[in-house]
Amino acid sequence: MRDAAVVLAGLCLAAAFASAPAQTPPAAAPQAQGAPAATGEEGPTEVVQNAAQGMLGDLGKDRDAYRRDPAKIAQLVDKYLLPHFDTAFSAQLVLGKYWRTATAEQRQHFIDAFYHSLLTNYGSALAEFTADRLKIYPTKVEPDATRATVRTEVKRDNGDRVAVNYYLRKTPQGWKAWDVVIDGISYVNSYREDFGPQIEQQGIDSVIKRLESGEKPEAIGKSSGKS
Repeated sequence: MRDAAVVLAGLCLAAAFASAPAQTPPAAAPQAQGAPAATGEEGPTEVVQNAAQGMLGDLGKDRDAYRRDPAKIAQLVDKYLLPHFDTAFSAQLVLGKYWRTATAEQRQHFIDAFYHSLLTNYGSALAEFTADRLKIYPTKVEPDATRATVRTEVKRDNGDRVAVNYYLRKTPQGWKAWDVVIDGISYVNSYREDFGPQIEQQGIDSVIKRLESGEKPEAIGKSSGKS
């Protein structure tokens, strides 16, 4: 069972998006003032670290403002995290066989509704996320690799640490994350199991409407320890 901040950190690719430079000992994520400028092609660890630094830097500048206005959190996620998340590929895996029969419009509506559902349910938790809640491990990636895993730990509200691992793939646009495994549980698999039966019985539009209504997906509720 995990608190809301851990769930959001993982599922939104949020503040847990952090990593130490390659081939250095594990270390806490540094307090950041903004995302460093990219130089050349970034590896998985740099992609993840830069996203975290930008997010945490902006949060730290005026945390009270983000607490008062959840819409600002969405702006941060859009700016720092979504560019490094392969939303289409991840959604395709979540929908599984139903992706093939969905129209282009349904696919995009599903992606948008899922993302906004996460922010609606847990956006406020992200405002409380700080760099000292992260522990980051280095990732060694071979030059010709097309897949990579970036391992991190996220500190829960009670002080326990939860493993949060990011699975990335190399795309023409650079390294992008496509799955997050929180304490051994894949979010892609969890949501596929959650949405599959409803799509089978009622169609993909029913899931989209459910997400757009603000209803918390079952996989989130189970992960957060809430019904």
